[in-house]
Amino acid sequence: MDNHVVKSFFDPGTWTYSYVVYSSRDLHCVIIDPVLNFQQESGHITYESADELLNFIRSERLVVDYILETHAHADHLSAGHYIQEETTAPIAIGEKITEVQKVFKSIFNFSHDFPTDGSDFNYLLKDKDVLNFGELSLEVLSVPGHTPACMAYKIGDTIFVGDTLFMPDVGTARCDFPGGDAKQLYHSVQKILSYPDDTLLYLCHDYPPPNRQTLQHKSTVKEQKEKNIHLHSGVSETEFVTIRNNRDKTLTLPKLIFPAIQLNIRAGKIPTPESNGVSYLKIPLMNSRC
Repeated sequence: MDNHVVKSFFDPGTWTYSYVVYSSRDLHCVIIDPVLNFQQESGHITYESADELLNFIRSERLVVDYILETHAHADHLSAGHYIQEETTAPIAIGEKITEVQKVFKSIFNFSHDFPTDGSDFNYLLKDKDVLNFGELSLEVLSVPGHTPACMAYKIGDTIFVGDTLFMPDVGTARCDFPGGDAKQLYHSVQKILSYPDDTLLYLCHDYPPPNRQTLQHKSTVKEQKEKNIHLHSGVSETEFVTIRNNRDKTLTLPKLIFPAIQLNIRAGKIPTPESNGVSYLKIPLMNSRC
């Protein structure tokens, strides 16, 4: 019998859900998509969301075996490195993070010695990998489309889908980031929806539409197949690609994309302080007169 317990944590500043999944018997756990708080106007980094998660782990006397990223997020900063410093747990992400690092090394014009081999992370995961934590195990599912490195994590009868799917009334992830691909996302979602109808899907975000007042962070395969506004049963690959690409043309960039990407492709590590003791991030300026 699977004895895993899921504890969710919501960060209201970025509409992000993080998770601690643990065994009710041996208390080993994994952390999925932890959030580092960032005040863009002042440049202040704070730790309320991560500390809430850590306080729960300490109160329950849990042992952290892995810190898991579903991908290099563009909408919030990862607290992976901070939590690693507090717990010594290794950080894992999809193996194609190297592709993402190479793209953004060029975009941000990072120095030649900026690593693009994934070495900032402890483990680079591939499809069908299995990670054991105490008596529990998880299966790694490669689900590219939103980004090349997107992974989902299946634990028992639950799947943590990252940004691949949202609640059925919100739809699916955007595919217009570097390396994104709506065709790939279609097949990734079909992969997730091939599991039994009662499989629980835990989401990384919720953005409730005007006609829904409550936040939600989980659905089922059946609900997604029946009600997802972008990809319910009967929507073809061609139809979905058209829907997704048209939708993406209307979207603005996430407000935290520049700071988020610069930390998240480093596993949440803050850049090395400069000679004045201060760390800096870059903002590329797009001059329309050039």
